[in-house]
Amino acid sequence: MTPAFIKRNAAAPRDFFGCEAAGLAWLGAVAGGVPCAQVICYDETSLTLRRIDSVPPTRESAREFGVRLAVTHDAGAAAFGAAPDGWSGPGFFGPLTQPLPMSVNQGTSPHGSWGKFYAVERLTPMAEKAAPRLSADGRAAVRDVVKHCTAGDFDTDDKPARLHGDLWSGNVMWTADGGVLVDPAAHGGHRETDLAMLALFGFPHLTDVLDGYRSMRQLSPGWERRVGLHQLYPLLAHVVLFGGGYTRQAEAAAASALTR
Repeated sequence: MTPAFIKRNAAAPRDFFGCEAAGLAWLGAVAGGVPCAQVICYDETSLTLRRIDSVPPTRESAREFGVRLAVTHDAGAAAFGAAPDGWSGPGFFGPLTQPLPMSVNQGTSPHGSWGKFYAVERLTPMAEKAAPRLSADGRAAVRDVVKHCTAGDFDTDDKPARLHGDLWSGNVMWTADGGVLVDPAAHGGHRETDLAMLALFGFPHLTDVLDGYRSMRQLSPGWERRVGLHQLYPLLAHVVLFGGGYTRQAEAAAASALTR
């Protein structure tokens, strides 16, 4: 019998586990990219994966992860906000116990640029949910970020990348063969979003990951100054879910995005 790991939530939104399975398949289909947890089966209340035996990461495995992540990103997506290939249901962001809705589209580009997509489909709806927990200055800073995004002030020449979408350290499992992706919020987006997420809560050997990544794909000038911009959406989600110190972090990220 194949060793298995079962994720279960009887109260999960409809299509939650189907969306995750589709994301794992889409990300894992990239030859030379980061491998993903293998789906055995899923239904409306659970997802069964092949069990992963974890080991501590090394600098070498972290660098290889960066190389493979660049390959995954370069596989691309049909549009900013595009759902995984073959998925026509909703998207989700956040933990198993409290997933938040995350819009995805079927490969069209209604907003025309990453900045407009990020402003309309990510920052604005999440900021509305987080608003009661933000200060007046914090709400104003987020509005200013949205305005600059809509104007294209943060856009680069990057095409839509194939993103994990929730790439914090807890969603990378380390094995004897290297990093493996789990728990995606997969969609087409900006490659800097995944990289900023790696840095948000600490990631082992992050410098080596970035060295490996940039050996395959150079980042657009000024990417370091946009880290807070890309971290703003997940931080607002944490404000919605948990409040507390995440409010200060979100407001600081908004302020840093405006310092260019």
